[in-house]
Amino acid sequence: MLLRRLKLTMPKPYRFPFAVLAVLALAFSVVRAQQAAPDAPKEDYVRAHYTKYEFRIPMRDGKRLFTAVYVPKDAALGPYPFLMDRTPYSVGPYGEDQYPRHLGPSEEFEKSGYIFVYQDVRGRWMSEGDFAEMRPHIDEKKSPQDVDDASDTYDTIEFLLKHVANNNGKVGIWGISYPGFYTSASIIDSHPALVAASPQAPMTDLFMGDDAYHGGAFMLSANFGFYNFFKPNHNPETPKPSVGFDFGTPDSYKFYLQAGNIDNLDKLYLKGSNWLFNDQAKHDTYDAYWQARDLSRHMKNVHCAVLVVGGWYDAEDLSGPYKTFNAIGKFNPETPTTLVEGPWVHGGWARGEGNRLGDVQFNSKTGEYFRANVQFPFFEHYLKGKGTAQPKAVVFETGTNVWRSFDAWPPKAAAAKTLYFHAGGKLNFDPPSETKGVDEYVSDPSHPVPFVGYTTDTVPQRYMVDDQRFASYRPDVAVYQTEPLEEDVTIAGPISPRLKVASSGTDSDYVVKLIDVYPENYPDPEDESHGNKRILDAPPLHMGGYQQLLRGEPFRARFRNSWEKPEPLTPGKEADIDFTMPDLFHTFRRGHRIMVQVQSSWFPLTDRNPQTFTDIPNARPEEFQKATEQLFRQKDAASGVEVLVLAKP
Repeated sequence: MLLRRLKLTMPKPYRFPFAVLAVLALAFSVVRAQQAAPDAPKEDYVRAHYTKYEFRIPMRDGKRLFTAVYVPKDAALGPYPFLMDRTPYSVGPYGEDQYPRHLGPSEEFEKSGYIFVYQDVRGRWMSEGDFAEMRPHIDEKKSPQDVDDASDTYDTIEFLLKHVANNNGKVGIWGISYPGFYTSASIIDSHPALVAASPQAPMTDLFMGDDAYHGGAFMLSANFGFYNFFKPNHNPETPKPSVGFDFGTPDSYKFYLQAGNIDNLDKLYLKGSNWLFNDQAKHDTYDAYWQARDLSRHMKNVHCAVLVVGGWYDAEDLSGPYKTFNAIGKFNPETPTTLVEGPWVHGGWARGEGNRLGDVQFNSKTGEYFRANVQFPFFEHYLKGKGTAQPKAVVFETGTNVWRSFDAWPPKAAAAKTLYFHAGGKLNFDPPSETKGVDEYVSDPSHPVPFVGYTTDTVPQRYMVDDQRFASYRPDVAVYQTEPLEEDVTIAGPISPRLKVASSGTDSDYVVKLIDVYPENYPDPEDESHGNKRILDAPPLHMGGYQQLLRGEPFRARFRNSWEKPEPLTPGKEADIDFTMPDLFHTFRRGHRIMVQVQSSWFPLTDRNPQTFTDIPNARPEEFQKATEQLFRQKDAASGVEVLVLAKP
């Protein structure tokens, strides 16, 4: 959901006397004559091969949605299928003589030939109507005034089929993040002409693991940063240059700690200017607002083929792809549906090579592979009748760094096993035999555990695989690890912490992180120094003992029994903390260790839990209190993490 923005700086204009300009022009002409003629500018491919049309397409309730359509100029190669993208982020550039640099999901599409359709969704930019955050789907529409994104897509397709010439009667749709949500919404009760769709990192249930909340904890830094950019429109309007928010410091940890509670972010900075942020922050239980926006429960009557795409390391919409894939399979078992997961950040498959993230190498150009060998053939097959269908799951196995295909996800052969906590920070698959065992740490919300070990003013996408050694050294982080593995261990599917805890507070967070620990003799990158004290630039990267984060999620204890009706902890009383983290497909190599870290803050990735049962967005300073957290590891109260282990073939 979060967008990367580029700030353009224009050079300051200067005025020169005419004589000076003349001398400069003469000198320049002499130099230019001595040089070889420059290369001809690259062809503007889109302008040369497509004709742009703009429509204001009427919906059933009379509102008109702004739509840009790009039609191939070579009519002889038609008829062509439609390929749509519906977005809240603007379909600019506006004007029939203004063209974007590229069309479609990747270069393969604009060269192959499609009728590309881009639409400003209802209430955004040049489209009419009122905008609603993740507009709730209406299962039973009783009048033309009952509109949602499924009906808007249906009406758009009806218009396109009748008013755009040389089409073959087939429509595809794709989108990433928020446009991924619109793609998912569009295929419910799908139009007969809609034959292929690819929701990619689709926002599906914002409270249950997508952008807004994870495990009941508010994703603080990401959401405040996003809603400083994503603001209500006064449509119709086109995007205008804007000045980014000034945090006053490059240290987000300091900024959010000094801000205090969540409500202060609105009072001190937003000042009531963005109701979208307030809606996210103030609905801090799984109430009717969020339940109405859970798109997965409405994924019915999906009649088109679906390619669901996600990234193992998507920091924004990590759970959406799984929920969408599973919901389509549940309600539409006959619908051809494929899940694709690769080692990507949010939208990382759409750009770049995809061969690395942070310090971690994947040893292949995974992004290029996906675009050329999965995404493009999918649409070519269903929209043009070429090639064959994709298997049920196309997933990249990290650790061994290979692509694999399965006829189900998780793989049918994957079996549940639990990694149990033991005395001395040990971790293994054997349940504890001790009759009494407990570890404890003190969590202080005034000194929360940072989510990265360096200063940052944002949520760096690489944090999803960052080295966790900085956290393992803290006394408020519990650490458990296996002995060096004697053989490879592959996990495939969701990860489920099963904790037995007690707290001296009346509420607490429990952040669980699954980590791959590299051998101490793991080689460093070739250009790094070894034992050289003359380190004058950036410190060298040492991979020996590297603690690579694989998956980490918080869980707010007040929600242990109900997402709708939070309950306090009873100080000192044992409680069960059971939850499920999004899927992984990773092989811990022989010689590596498996590590689990448990902590009670992850700041400012998530908001701070005061550790008193109170209204967290409005918590007073005195309500933020230290708490002693206990993790039980005994025979009748075993703590651990359940994983699905895939045996060697």
